Amino acid sequence: MKEIQLTITALSPLAIGRKKPGSVSEAGDYIPGSVIRGAIASVIIQQSRPQNPDLTVTNNDFQTLFLSENVAIFRNAYPAPSAQDAEVRVLPATALSSKTNPGFKPKGYGVFDTLIDRFCAESYGYPYDPNCPQDGGRVEPYKGFYSKQNDKYCSHSVTKRLLTRVGINRRRATAEEQILYSLEVLNETQEQKPMVYRSAIMVENDHLAELLKQFLNYNSQNFRLGGAASRGLGKVKIEARVCPPSQKSDVGAKHLGDNLSAKPKLYNPNALPSDSLGTNTDIATSIEQFNIALQQRWQKWGELFGNLPLEERTYFTLGLQSDAILTENWRRTTVISPEMLQQFTGINDLTLHVAYSSYDYVSGWNSAWGLLKDVDLITNKGGVYLFSTIVDKTKDWIQALEKLAREGVGDRIGEGFGQIEVCSEFHTVFRENAV
Repeated sequence: MKEIQLTITALSPLAIGRKKPGSVSEAGDYIPGSVIRGAIASVIIQQSRPQNPDLTVTNNDFQTLFLSENVAIFRNAYPAPSAQDAEVRVLPATALSSKTNPGFKPKGYGVFDTLIDRFCAESYGYPYDPNCPQDGGRVEPYKGFYSKQNDKYCSHSVTKRLLTRVGINRRRATAEEQILYSLEVLNETQEQKPMVYRSAIMVENDHLAELLKQFLNYNSQNFRLGGAASRGLGKVKIEARVCPPSQKSDVGAKHLGDNLSAKPKLYNPNALPSDSLGTNTDIATSIEQFNIALQQRWQKWGELFGNLPLEERTYFTLGLQSDAILTENWRRTTVISPEMLQQFTGINDLTLHVAYSSYDYVSGWNSAWGLLKDVDLITNKGGVYLFSTIVDKTKDWIQALEKLAREGVGDRIGEGFGQIEVCSEFHTVFRENAV
């Protein structure tokens, strides 16, 4: 499977509708994968002519990308720094910041994560109610997108504005009475720079990935994202480049399994890799570093409240990097259960310890059918789930999690739903080291 990385530069306001309360269309905070998917499919269909034989509806390429069993996965496009190439991620639901001055340092009082401390505190039978490390004030959940560049964290967001429009009488070509509406749009610039979004497309066939990349670059300014395209909105420039899949280290997975089975403790703290947790860290290393941090934190809590043994299991987290549509026993749910993961992977011996999630509803418009999409219950991005498995199953779960991280969980993953991150490095940012 190859990854096509997309850099989307807004050239006009984007009307990415989320829901429509009354006469105002509310815009989202990012470009959903379903919008990117629909825009690319529309241009392919429009240009399906004999002189463009590579990607047309007359051969199997279009079907492979959009209609086959292993369809291409179009991930959401999140706001990104225009001058950097850092990967943009979603903050976990366990991240907190000051209520009076929230945000990353130096502008705010810092952001820290509470997942490991909460797990330790509840295991020892004590409540965990942290305060701000700077002024001792109250803290509250801090949501949004962030990236890490040279050990410096920064948040990313989009600005919006309202465009008021009047309906036009098609027969008289004049303003229609009593038809006045407003569109909320994402601004095309921010701080006098073009607004940039980053996304990715996962394609199973390597040759088809190369063809799609060439098609996107050749038609880089022919795409329109969102609504109101006939009114000048939604113009973007898309730049694509193919990245080979990250080299998954079987040696690392084997080394991790050997450590677990050979040593009485979960991990040797001295085995912590010297390199930092970057975006290219493989899953085996991420799990190992998470368990090292968990064990060290457990010992600190034990020094305060009496040493309790930490069960010799391998712990890992799943963090939702996009909204997810989850189904269990033919019913919608907001929790990734052990039974659900075991069904996805075929591996057993899994325990769910804690789950932090919230829900919402999503709908949309299917341009191909000309109909509204069904209203679905979604689990909001940022949700975090802490699992553990027995030591002997560690290597099997690492291999399964690598596949889940590439493809996602739940329904409609081809539209960007259900993307996950395994053992986010942000879980090791503790209160005293808020960033």
